[in-house]
Amino acid sequence: MTPLPFDPIARAAELWDDRVGSSTSMAAVTSVMRVQQIIQSAVDAALKPHGLTFARYEALVLLYFSRKGALPMRVMGERLQLHPTSVTNIVDRLESDGLVRRTPHPTDRRTTLVEITEAGLQRRESATAAVVEVNLGLKGLTDRQTEQLTDLLAKVRRASGDFED
Repeated sequence: MTPLPFDPIARAAELWDDRVGSSTSMAAVTSVMRVQQIIQSAVDAALKPHGLTFARYEALVLLYFSRKGALPMRVMGERLQLHPTSVTNIVDRLESDGLVRRTPHPTDRRTTLVEITEAGLQRRESATAAVVEVNLGLKGLTDRQTEQLTDLLAKVRRASGDFED
Protein backbone atom coordinates (compact mmCIF):
# COMPACT_ATOMS: atom_id res chain seq x y z
CA MET A 1 0.00 0.00 0.00
CA THR A 2 1.34 3.40 -0.99
CA PRO A 3 1.17 6.04 1.74
CA LEU A 4 -0.93 9.10 1.02
CA PRO A 5 0.93 12.40 0.60
CA PHE A 6 -1.15 13.91 3.43
CA ASP A 7 -2.87 12.79 6.64
CA PRO A 8 -6.51 12.13 5.66
CA ILE A 9 -7.65 12.24 9.28
CA ALA A 10 -6.11 15.69 9.79
CA ARG A 11 -7.82 16.86 6.59
CA ALA A 12 -11.15 15.40 7.73
CA ALA A 13 -10.68 17.16 11.08
CA GLU A 14 -10.28 20.50 9.31
CA LEU A 15 -13.48 19.91 7.37
CA TRP A 16 -15.27 18.71 10.51
CA ASP A 17 -14.21 21.87 12.34
CA ASP A 18 -15.57 24.01 9.48
CA ARG A 19 -18.86 22.16 8.99
CA VAL A 20 -19.79 20.38 12.23
CA GLY A 21 -17.88 21.79 15.20
CA SER A 22 -14.97 20.62 17.33
CA SER A 23 -13.17 17.72 15.68
CA THR A 24 -11.18 16.66 18.75
CA SER A 25 -13.16 13.48 19.50
CA MET A 26 -13.77 12.66 15.82
CA ALA A 27 -10.04 12.82 15.02
CA ALA A 28 -9.11 10.74 18.06
CA VAL A 29 -11.72 8.06 17.39
CA THR A 30 -10.95 7.89 13.68
CA SER A 31 -7.25 7.58 14.51
CA VAL A 32 -7.88 4.78 17.00
CA MET A 33 -10.01 2.92 14.44
CA ARG A 34 -7.34 3.29 11.73
CA VAL A 35 -4.54 2.21 14.09
CA GLN A 36 -6.65 -0.81 15.06
CA GLN A 37 -6.81 -1.78 11.36
CA ILE A 38 -3.04 -1.37 10.98
CA ILE A 39 -2.29 -3.40 14.11
CA GLN A 40 -4.82 -6.11 13.21
CA SER A 41 -3.28 -6.47 9.77
CA ALA A 42 0.26 -6.84 11.18
CA VAL A 43 -0.81 -9.34 13.85
CA ASP A 44 -2.91 -11.35 11.37
CA ALA A 45 0.06 -11.54 8.99
CA ALA A 46 2.34 -12.73 11.81
CA LEU A 47 -0.15 -15.37 12.99
CA LYS A 48 -1.26 -16.68 9.58
CA PRO A 49 1.81 -18.93 9.03
CA HIS A 50 0.99 -20.53 12.39
CA GLY A 51 -2.59 -21.30 11.36
CA LEU A 52 -4.05 -18.98 14.00
CA THR A 53 -6.37 -16.04 14.14
CA PHE A 54 -5.93 -13.47 16.89
CA ALA A 55 -8.95 -14.89 18.75
CA ARG A 56 -7.52 -18.41 18.74
CA TYR A 57 -4.08 -17.09 19.69
CA GLU A 58 -5.61 -15.17 22.62
CA ALA A 59 -7.33 -18.35 23.80
CA LEU A 60 -4.05 -20.29 23.73
CA VAL A 61 -2.29 -17.51 25.65
CA LEU A 62 -5.11 -17.42 28.21
CA LEU A 63 -4.80 -21.18 28.80
CA TYR A 64 -1.00 -20.91 28.93
CA PHE A 65 -1.26 -18.18 31.59
CA SER A 66 -3.74 -20.17 33.69
CA ARG A 67 -2.35 -22.02 36.71
CA LYS A 68 -3.13 -25.50 35.43
CA GLY A 69 -3.25 -24.93 31.65
CA ALA A 70 -7.01 -25.48 31.73
CA LEU A 71 -10.09 -23.35 32.31
CA PRO A 72 -13.85 -23.78 32.16
CA MET A 73 -15.29 -22.48 28.90
CA ARG A 74 -17.43 -20.00 30.87
CA VAL A 75 -14.31 -18.48 32.46
CA MET A 76 -12.60 -18.30 29.07
CA GLY A 77 -15.57 -16.30 27.75
CA GLU A 78 -15.45 -13.92 30.70
CA ARG A 79 -11.70 -13.33 30.43
CA LEU A 80 -11.73 -12.97 26.66
CA GLN A 81 -14.95 -10.92 26.86
CA LEU A 82 -16.65 -13.10 24.26
CA HIS A 83 -20.12 -14.56 23.84
CA PRO A 84 -20.33 -18.28 24.75
CA THR A 85 -21.01 -19.16 21.10
CA SER A 86 -17.78 -17.45 20.04
CA VAL A 87 -15.82 -19.32 22.70
CA THR A 88 -17.32 -22.61 21.51
CA ASN A 89 -16.32 -21.85 17.92
CA ILE A 90 -12.77 -20.92 18.95
CA VAL A 91 -12.41 -24.06 21.08
CA ASP A 92 -13.87 -26.23 18.29
CA ARG A 93 -11.20 -24.96 15.87
CA LEU A 94 -8.36 -25.29 18.37
CA GLU A 95 -9.53 -28.79 19.27
CA SER A 96 -9.76 -29.87 15.62
CA ASP A 97 -6.16 -28.66 15.19
CA GLY A 98 -5.07 -30.67 18.26
CA LEU A 99 -4.10 -27.54 20.22
CA VAL A 100 -6.61 -27.99 23.05
CA ARG A 101 -8.80 -30.77 24.39
CA ARG A 102 -12.05 -30.74 26.31
CA THR A 103 -11.97 -32.62 29.59
CA PRO A 104 -14.59 -33.14 32.27
CA HIS A 105 -14.29 -31.01 35.38
CA PRO A 106 -13.09 -33.20 38.28
CA THR A 107 -15.77 -31.99 40.73
CA ASP A 108 -18.55 -30.38 38.62
CA ARG A 109 -20.18 -32.65 36.06
CA ARG A 110 -21.90 -29.65 34.44
CA THR A 111 -18.60 -27.98 33.59
CA THR A 112 -16.22 -28.75 30.75
CA LEU A 113 -12.61 -27.70 30.99
CA VAL A 114 -10.53 -26.66 28.01
CA GLU A 115 -6.93 -27.77 28.38
CA ILE A 116 -3.99 -26.70 26.23
CA THR A 117 -2.10 -29.63 24.70
CA GLU A 118 1.64 -29.98 24.16
CA ALA A 119 1.05 -29.06 20.50
CA GLY A 120 -0.88 -26.00 21.69
CA LEU A 121 1.99 -24.97 23.93
CA GLN A 122 4.43 -25.28 21.05
CA ARG A 123 2.15 -23.38 18.65
CA ARG A 124 1.65 -20.62 21.23
CA GLU A 125 5.39 -20.31 21.66
CA SER A 126 6.15 -20.00 17.95
CA ALA A 127 3.20 -17.67 17.35
CA THR A 128 4.26 -15.48 20.27
CA ALA A 129 7.75 -15.17 18.79
CA ALA A 130 6.15 -14.05 15.51
CA VAL A 131 3.92 -11.37 17.05
CA VAL A 132 6.73 -10.14 19.31
CA GLU A 133 8.97 -9.84 16.25
CA VAL A 134 6.50 -7.32 14.75
CA ASN A 135 5.95 -5.69 18.18
CA LEU A 136 2.29 -6.74 17.89
CA GLY A 137 2.01 -4.26 15.02
CA LEU A 138 2.72 -1.21 17.18
CA LYS A 139 5.30 1.07 15.57
CA GLY A 140 6.58 4.58 16.12
CA LEU A 141 6.26 4.87 19.91
CA THR A 142 8.79 4.66 22.71
CA ASP A 143 8.14 2.27 25.57
CA ARG A 144 7.07 5.22 27.72
CA GLN A 145 4.66 6.46 25.06
CA THR A 146 3.22 2.96 24.72
CA GLU A 147 2.63 2.87 28.49
CA GLN A 148 0.94 6.28 28.32
CA LEU A 149 -1.27 5.10 25.45
CA THR A 150 -2.25 2.01 27.42
CA ASP A 151 -3.11 4.16 30.45
CA LEU A 152 -5.21 6.57 28.37
CA LEU A 153 -7.12 3.77 26.66
CA ALA A 154 -7.73 2.10 30.04
CA LYS A 155 -9.45 5.31 31.18
CA VAL A 156 -11.85 5.09 28.23
CA ARG A 157 -12.44 1.38 28.85
CA ARG A 158 -13.08 1.93 32.58
CA ALA A 159 -15.47 4.86 31.92
CA SER A 160 -17.35 2.64 29.46
CA GLY A 161 -17.84 -0.10 32.06
CA ASP A 162 -15.32 -2.53 30.55
CA PHE A 163 -13.85 -3.20 34.00
CA GLU A 164 -13.78 -1.90 37.55
CA ASP A 165 -10.76 -1.16 39.73
